[in-house]
Amino acid sequence: MKRFFKPIEKEGSAKKPTLSPSKQCVENEDAQPEVDIKKEPLKFLTWNANSLLLRVKNNWLEFSSFVSNLDPDIIAIQEVRMPAAGSKGAPKIPGELKDDTSSSREEKQILMRALSSPPFGSYRVWWSLSDTKYAGTALLVKKCLRPLKVYFSLDRTVSKHEPDGRVILAEFETLRVLNTYAPNNGWKEEENSFQRRRKWDKRILEFVVQSSDKPLIWCGDLNVSHEDIDVSHPEFFSAAKMNGYVPPNKEDCGQPGFTLSERKRFGAILKEGRLVDAYRYLHKEKDMECGFSWSGNPVGKYRGKRMRIDYFIVSDKLKERVTSCEMHGKGIELEGFYGSDHCPVSLQLSEECKEAN
Repeated sequence: MKRFFKPIEKEGSAKKPTLSPSKQCVENEDAQPEVDIKKEPLKFLTWNANSLLLRVKNNWLEFSSFVSNLDPDIIAIQEVRMPAAGSKGAPKIPGELKDDTSSSREEKQILMRALSSPPFGSYRVWWSLSDTKYAGTALLVKKCLRPLKVYFSLDRTVSKHEPDGRVILAEFETLRVLNTYAPNNGWKEEENSFQRRRKWDKRILEFVVQSSDKPLIWCGDLNVSHEDIDVSHPEFFSAAKMNGYVPPNKEDCGQPGFTLSERKRFGAILKEGRLVDAYRYLHKEKDMECGFSWSGNPVGKYRGKRMRIDYFIVSDKLKERVTSCEMHGKGIELEGFYGSDHCPVSLQLSEECKEAN
């Protein structure tokens, strides 16, 4: 199946980006004098939108204001939930939005209008989409930044996309940015549950070990809470079951994302990849108000039950440059979640220090 990407741009965006006196990137590129391209992103945002179209329809004004104030260089989005281009029965194009029916055209227009309005007009957009309204990722990069390459698979095959659009990898001169939407572990020893997650973790481990030639910033919904401190109620999540089912392996028991087997594998990825959890590097203590990125339904047994499953993971050699890593939602009423069940998470790096001659 032929797969390729095509960045979504405003007309004329192929021209060299320019800077304004107040911000490093501006939306009206033609109105400013030409300047050099910015070499390295320093401010990042990741967010599982839980359907980008729904967020555009219901929460976009508030989220736009938040992004304007934060002014990130890169925005990584998971659970876009927009189908890939391609008519029924034809090969899909996961780098483009579906628009071959009246309803899909309307949805695409709604989304693209939102992404061309301030502040999002300052960004180029790359997509990796599923065949249906499921999963999918997007990467928004300020136009004054030019990735050397953008891939959509962990093996960095140019034309290949991961199933369900779970990966976008942008390579810059000094570092790589990996946006992933990790598959949920599920509850059972089945091909699309435990087995799928084990294969994913194995491939992530291989990727981080083989990519040590350049610093990495790995972000997204990683669907795992590493330690007890990363969940609001460890005992609740450890004992969680689905319809009374108990997996044959004790280490697979519990809430998906908090099973011992997942947590051990995640720890091995960090250790062998020489990676650091940026949030936990700065925040050593448990924060019951602002320390979790996912919150259960405010109604029912998951009310008040929260997990930290959205991350910025950085190479050890970058940790001294991490100046902030924050979760922007708080409380069991999902303040700052902008309609999703996940809140945005941000990362700020200091500029790279130049060694004295």
